[in-house]
Amino acid sequence: MTVLMNGKALEQKILEQAKIKVIELKKKNIVPVLKVIQVGNDAGSNSYIARKIKSAALVGIDSEHIKLPETVSEKKLLELIDSLNKNKKVHGILLQLPLPKKMKIPDLMELIIPEKDVDGFHPINQGRILLGEKAFISCTPQGIMRLFEEYKIDLTGKNIVMVGRSNIVGKPMTSLLINASATVTVCNTKTKNLAEHTKKADIVIVAAGSPKLLKAEMVKKNVIVIDVGMNKVEGKLCGDVDFEAVKKKSSYITPVPGGVGRLTTACLMLNTIKAAEMQEKK
Repeated sequence: MTVLMNGKALEQKILEQAKIKVIELKKKNIVPVLKVIQVGNDAGSNSYIARKIKSAALVGIDSEHIKLPETVSEKKLLELIDSLNKNKKVHGILLQLPLPKKMKIPDLMELIIPEKDVDGFHPINQGRILLGEKAFISCTPQGIMRLFEEYKIDLTGKNIVMVGRSNIVGKPMTSLLINASATVTVCNTKTKNLAEHTKKADIVIVAAGSPKLLKAEMVKKNVIVIDVGMNKVEGKLCGDVDFEAVKKKSSYITPVPGGVGRLTTACLMLNTIKAAEMQEKK
């Protein structure tokens, strides 16, 4: 029987845990503060940010959506980030992607100091993840690891194929899996004979941004499938996995929606709380 991995239920569990942590911090007069910066008016970003602000309010985090016009100069954006870095009352800073094409994403991400980088995108945090050290773990990979933990899936010695190589999901996810003693193969949409790799996998994680990329004939029976994709096809949301077909061969699988996506925001709340705890100890 196939088990649907319920991201929504785990999201609620994480948010409840976060709420308890915030209550404890407030007893010490510490109120976690998160600032979300958006440049432009991307519809997807508006939706994601609204969910983040709502989740923050739910757990007791003080958050603010700072919305800048697409025409804002890089100088003004740099000045804003610098002021938030220096503000001791601000614990977490998030620069919402995508940014306007004229802006250099890696350069801007590096400007948020590592201790306030609650998205886990700074090279220092990414490097610490690679080394297995304490760091702010990127929220989507962190959510996937929480899913494995929730469903008691031991990664030790498992053959895992990671389809996707982004700095946001693929690369940090690979580091976490290696640190968990898994055997990891990293592929992407340009991999030749992708099925040759996925057919051998005990677990397949797909974060390639390619609708229904993973087909039933590309996996073995009782495979565990984690679908990170969020695509719109003919007005309907779907993942990177041909869900209905692959589900029949899976022991565990995440749906879209209702799977991994619900956990990204929840883990952002945990990172913000962690940032507040760390900074207030100094």
